[in-house]
Amino acid sequence: MATPSMNALIPVTIVTGFLGSGKTTLLSNLIKVRQNRRLALLINEFGEVAIDGALMRDSADGNEHIRIHDFAHGLIAYSDDDLFVPTLLAIAERRAQVDHVLIETSGLALPSAVMELLQTPELAVSFILDATLAVVDTPLLLADEFDDCQMMSNPQVAVATLFKQQLEYADVVVLNKIDRLDEDDLLTAETRIRERAPNVRFLELAYQAKLDTRLALGLRLHQPTLLTHNHRFTPIVSMSGDNTKLLSNHGLVDGHAHSGLVSHSHGLATHKHFHEQDSGWLSFVLRSPDPQQPEALKMALTETAKAEPVLRVKGFILAENPEDALLVQGVRTRMVISRYAAKKSSQVSEIVFIGYHLNRNKVAELLSQLTATQWQ
Repeated sequence: MATPSMNALIPVTIVTGFLGSGKTTLLSNLIKVRQNRRLALLINEFGEVAIDGALMRDSADGNEHIRIHDFAHGLIAYSDDDLFVPTLLAIAERRAQVDHVLIETSGLALPSAVMELLQTPELAVSFILDATLAVVDTPLLLADEFDDCQMMSNPQVAVATLFKQQLEYADVVVLNKIDRLDEDDLLTAETRIRERAPNVRFLELAYQAKLDTRLALGLRLHQPTLLTHNHRFTPIVSMSGDNTKLLSNHGLVDGHAHSGLVSHSHGLATHKHFHEQDSGWLSFVLRSPDPQQPEALKMALTETAKAEPVLRVKGFILAENPEDALLVQGVRTRMVISRYAAKKSSQVSEIVFIGYHLNRNKVAELLSQLTATQWQ
């Protein structure tokens, strides 16, 4: 079989990042400005309910040129995943209808699992890695929530380790949730990123969880040569370095506002995936048939996250008003419950909890007590 040309290969962008970093929101915004690209999206969730997949389908709004594939019940491309390769092979079969593949990994996964399989003979004849993006919850980074240099609990050490490894395998780090931060905050965030992963190629800013398609798709960072990477650059005021700040205005460049132009090797052959080292991460779904008061539920979830090692919650809520569809999103003790116009009111409340050595019974008991409703 003849080796296909580079132009015949389907580019793949991997989007990684820790729980609650905003990967789904960023991808949802990205597909809205996809510039007529025909996309296949693989959405991976560490849990039994595909909340992120539902949100992504709402963003796609039935567009026939956006195909979404859900990967729940585990980590995509890891040893127990028997869906990843067949799904990509099926995408390759309809090569004429696909311009780009986007893969959102679970917040508890490393992108290296996908990267390894893309290099196997079975997939390398049809796909090529375009770039790996790591999305960062910048306020959490600035609050030292990813720091393990002090005497901390096992969950914190596990979080710090996974976060650092996700950065090390990324080409591009996207600083997300930055709308209320100033330039000094952004400079501090960049410093902390480069301390953890000095060989990250580029840092980008995502205001309102939005990223220019030119900064995310078509980067061609893993082609054998970058001679075909035909971007034009105009002079820029400064590039990030030891004594300079991030560019606050990407409009200063024609193409990419890139810093840290040092290439790096991922060293995949010697890497053991994080989740295979630490199986303490758990996910479960709690459901309630009782209508919920949003503020009371928000308080209850916050108190539950303080008492138990809950790192991420997400789900749809049964409201007292049957016309209301409510979405809950939480990272640690930061909870947001909002109306969700794209979905009809839920028939039952369904919330995914993710954490480190979580006790389902304790969480259900505490939530039931605090809301005066039944959760199980």
